Amino acid sequence: MTVEIPDVKKNWPHTINAVTIGATSAEGGTRTSTVTIGGETTLPFYHFEGTMPNKPVVAMEVWDIPAEDWPDTVREPFADVLADPGAWAKACVETFGAELICLRLKGCDPNGADRSPDEAAAAAKQVAEAVGVPLIVWGCGNDDKDNEVFPVVAEALSGENCLLGTITEDNYKTLTALGTAYGHKLIAESPVDINMAKQVNILALDVGFPSENIVIYPSTGALGYGLEYVYSIMERLRIAGLKGDKVVAMPMLCDIGIEVWSIKEAKAPEDEVPGWGDVKARGPMWEASTATAYLLAGADVLIMRHPEAVRITKETISRLMGGGA
Repeated sequence: MTVEIPDVKKNWPHTINAVTIGATSAEGGTRTSTVTIGGETTLPFYHFEGTMPNKPVVAMEVWDIPAEDWPDTVREPFADVLADPGAWAKACVETFGAELICLRLKGCDPNGADRSPDEAAAAAKQVAEAVGVPLIVWGCGNDDKDNEVFPVVAEALSGENCLLGTITEDNYKTLTALGTAYGHKLIAESPVDINMAKQVNILALDVGFPSENIVIYPSTGALGYGLEYVYSIMERLRIAGLKGDKVVAMPMLCDIGIEVWSIKEAKAPEDEVPGWGDVKARGPMWEASTATAYLLAGADVLIMRHPEAVRITKETISRLMGGGA
């Protein structure tokens, strides 16, 4: 007896925008490579149903100041370079295979080192000169300070086609103007809410910033800390985009490392949590597991920290894209 399996393939009417980050010398920049994300015509890794012309990519995180509050497990691979953003970025690319670098301007936080816009721009140029991969530049999270810092940093990286972040309802005007003036793409941040995600994008579009230059950041939660809720929002965003809602038909980014390495499951020593296993294995696996879940939700860019988590995740991407081990 044979059983016929019905043809349940879905043909989606719209395509997710493709976004290219980085600019080579021929394009007015100095990058030796560029990265294109998005362009999907189907749900994540449904190769039987549509196309994923561009694989998800992994960016590794670098700070403009030494990451003193990172757990030892994730600091150890970078122990010799944490004080030098350029050397740190170079290690991420040349030793650990990062496809992009995410420079987080943590040192500009007015509640921390309160570094100046010029110091931030110097760190950005240092990283840009050290590596040839495309750059993501993430502010300190204080809107007032970021509005002071980003004009100087965006100009310093003019023509490099970086991905700057993040724009929110409160600060979108500054960054959209800078993206237009200096040729950068933008990360649109929203607090785990599909309507808020649409609203931030609409605000950017209303001031003339192209939808093709926006990447959605719907917030990120570590495994065990709200991941399921974020996952559901990402699914809804992707399905809406594929159905034809152009306001959300954009690639998505997840900020993995900062979330995972702040939770006890990833960083608590075994003597504090008996039975949880070696933290040097547990932490990277928690980061890789979180990243894998978001890949299945539709993430196009993953920002990560630990080299072993990066290795596992890149191998997972290769397998999911049909490339084997």
